Amino acid sequence: MKLRNALTGVASGLGAAALGNRLLSWKASDLQAPLDGRQNTYRWRGFDVAYTEAGDPDDPDVLLLHGVHAAASNKEFDQMFDQLAKTHHVFAPDLPGFGRSDRPPLTYSAALYTAFVADFAEDLTEDAACVASSLSGAYAALAQQQAHAFSRLVLIAPTADTGSRRPWLRSLFRSPLVGQALFNLLTSKSSLHFFDDREGYASEASYTERDVDYQWQTAHQKGARFAPASFVSGYLDPDVDLGAELSRVDVPVTIVWGRDATVSPLEDGEELAERADVKLVVFEDAKLLPHAEHPGPFLEVLLDELTEEEMDASADASRTD
Repeated sequence: MKLRNALTGVASGLGAAALGNRLLSWKASDLQAPLDGRQNTYRWRGFDVAYTEAGDPDDPDVLLLHGVHAAASNKEFDQMFDQLAKTHHVFAPDLPGFGRSDRPPLTYSAALYTAFVADFAEDLTEDAACVASSLSGAYAALAQQQAHAFSRLVLIAPTADTGSRRPWLRSLFRSPLVGQALFNLLTSKSSLHFFDDREGYASEASYTERDVDYQWQTAHQKGARFAPASFVSGYLDPDVDLGAELSRVDVPVTIVWGRDATVSPLEDGEELAERADVKLVVFEDAKLLPHAEHPGPFLEVLLDELTEEEMDASADASRTD
């Protein structure tokens, strides 16, 4: 009798999970492009990768790479995208497995994202400056060593280490029923609010309910759990010493950090900048996303860096002539 009751309870729980998963998938609508501009698709290794392009093609290129987390997308740059496009030719892809890009049930890896960044930059940009956030900062640094496609790197709280690898956790999140139910819990609106408050932003005034709604929508698209399954289990971490890698990059590097960052504290940024011998810019009253919390001041810093680069390029051209 006890075994029968236990089995009945398990069956009921699985049935409830299945129903909940289905209801949430029905509730999620088609994801709309969060950035104004030309909406394009880059075909890469079987993926249709969505990206937004804006600005005059004759202006210098800038590639914006969003960070990696359960609700990641190129919306991360919506506070600065339009303004940057007034002076630069800007590209902002949704990384494979995120946003409006394809999300097949692959076992995603750091090597896949590094290759994507290198290929996207080589195929679609020319001597672009790259602005990359969190793990994407490591991918950009490694891609630069492979392809030499960038003229400058501006990296926002870059990291190559989010913890040890946990294959059991990746398998759990990839499982069709329990994994989807756990991912739905991880990306509920209350969980997204909690992450934004604890890790993303220093002030609740820095984001809106519409931002959380978009995070929820992107995290409830078909296949949304597969890339984050590799992220939460440590498999999107490149197996490198980021300080050593940045010291070998052959273009100027600037690191940007929020003073109040918790998931990647400022001490990490100071140590990284010292080891790599690169410039560090610190934003007050900011956590993981200083470019979203303080888009105006961040854009000023970015344009200063880009202007310096463009002036150096002009001087080099004049000496050549």
